[in-house]
Amino acid sequence: MIQITKFMKHMMMADSNRMSTFATSKGKKFFSEFNRFVLVVISLVVCFVTSEAAGKRSSGPDGFYTPNPMLWADVPDPDVIRVGDTYYMVSTTMHLMPGAPIMRSRDLKNWETVSYVFDRLTDSPKYDLREGTAYGRGQWATSLKYHNGRFYALLAPNEAGPMGNTYIYTAERAEGPWTLLSRMRHFHDCSLFFDDDDRVYVVYGTGEMMELKQDLSDVIEGSHHQLFQREADETGILEGSRMLKYKGRYYLLMISQVWGVPGRHRREVCYRSDNIRGPYEKHVILESDFGGFPYVGQGTIVDSEYGDWYAIIFQDRGGVGRVPTLMPCRWIDGWPLLGDEEGRVPDRMRVVKTGEPERHIVCSDDFSEAKLGLHWQWNHNPVDAAWSLTERPGWLRLKTSRVVGNLFLAPNTLTQRMEGPQCCGVVKMDLSKMKDGDCAGFSAFNSDAGVLCVKKEGRRWVLSFSEQSVKLTQREKAVERVDEHVVRQVALNSPMVWLRIDADFNVGRDIASFHYSLDGESWVQLGSDYKLRFDWQRFFMGSKFALFNYATKRLGGSVDFDFFEYRPALSVRYTPKKPEK
Repeated sequence: MIQITKFMKHMMMADSNRMSTFATSKGKKFFSEFNRFVLVVISLVVCFVTSEAAGKRSSGPDGFYTPNPMLWADVPDPDVIRVGDTYYMVSTTMHLMPGAPIMRSRDLKNWETVSYVFDRLTDSPKYDLREGTAYGRGQWATSLKYHNGRFYALLAPNEAGPMGNTYIYTAERAEGPWTLLSRMRHFHDCSLFFDDDDRVYVVYGTGEMMELKQDLSDVIEGSHHQLFQREADETGILEGSRMLKYKGRYYLLMISQVWGVPGRHRREVCYRSDNIRGPYEKHVILESDFGGFPYVGQGTIVDSEYGDWYAIIFQDRGGVGRVPTLMPCRWIDGWPLLGDEEGRVPDRMRVVKTGEPERHIVCSDDFSEAKLGLHWQWNHNPVDAAWSLTERPGWLRLKTSRVVGNLFLAPNTLTQRMEGPQCCGVVKMDLSKMKDGDCAGFSAFNSDAGVLCVKKEGRRWVLSFSEQSVKLTQREKAVERVDEHVVRQVALNSPMVWLRIDADFNVGRDIASFHYSLDGESWVQLGSDYKLRFDWQRFFMGSKFALFNYATKRLGGSVDFDFFEYRPALSVRYTPKKPEK
């Protein structure tokens, strides 16, 4: 019945595919022929109304326009390419696994995750939450290219030593599978570039370049070249390389930010040259704040199949993370000038193509599939033997696999992004297989985390809401200590519990509230609103919904999650899944 229920909601609600009522997929046939006829009529009416609205160029997000940001979620360091009529985007997810998500869209509005470049990183036990952690490190600023019928992804973890060596992956299809092609020295914030003569380069750091061998197996020794020298006023960040060629000229886009200089803000600059080796000249192509949040910077530009150009540049937005904005790119006097005619990020953009189906990178899940959805990522490498979607079909089982002292060292914490302007996540848990000392629950997870945790104490379950903050060592990112403040706790008399997190990322808010229910209908808030924070020195990412289960005394316990339901707004009342599995 879940597929039928989702279909019903899709026909009658604009945001239906974000909300699932989570009935079982093995239900009986639901529609009579009359009901089918009614749905067809409703569909025709909706199509007619939509066509009328489109003809009038509706200013709403569902007409010819889409609001900024393009994705109000943590999707930093974007690289975007177009192949035919399809756009592909890669983003930074650091210590989350699988890593380097590849997202797909045909209209620069509706995006879905279609693959990951790698399943896990194995250069260090830190990726397994041993001998330190990889928080805020791991995969950074991946460069995505398409050349001679193949996709290429180049990434370099933000680490010293062999852990920081560059990876180059390749695939015939962006949807994968991706295979590792080569490893080589570290290149910071780099851009892979295939020239018209098939010579291949990597541009990195602040205007440095090396040529690669034709098979991309390594660099050509002695090919290092400094493209330009910093200008006297560029005393801060100057990185985030994205190299492209347009009408015979070379263009290198970079983020520039200098602190402590009056009137200077984060901005996007462009260096251009008629020769890849230079000389280069510079122009500021974007310096704009947007929506009450700080100035935007770092990203790339891409053309449409119709010859129009667009820029995707991210903006820091506090607790939700770094979000990509979409804007026009206008070629004026040979420079790619970003933003509207006043050089500002627009409030809305005309969609590249109308009529595309609604897609999302954050999704509900009833765990009815045998394979985990691509909208999920694990915190660090997962322990594969300690989770299952098949031992209890229709449920996600998280087993304890390691005795640890806190959530930040717990294996198999499963995450999805939070989204603005508001969002809500709900899980239902079966606690009956927990062991003494086990901790399981639902978190707004970050280096400062709000945590709904059920702890098994002897034969009873105790639910608490706590505020937790982790302190990490600078080099190894080892967990030095966790400061925990338990705001409120309650005893549970049933192994079934629903947990809910509501988040508000509007300007000046960045707050979350935490709730529980014993029947999925009547809710109780635990504590007051919790401030969601972004800290670049620790996790360097936006807050995530997180499902977890870990042991503090002994192994052998498990927790089952019936579903994760996601809503992109707080205004719709949650309705529990019926019938129960």
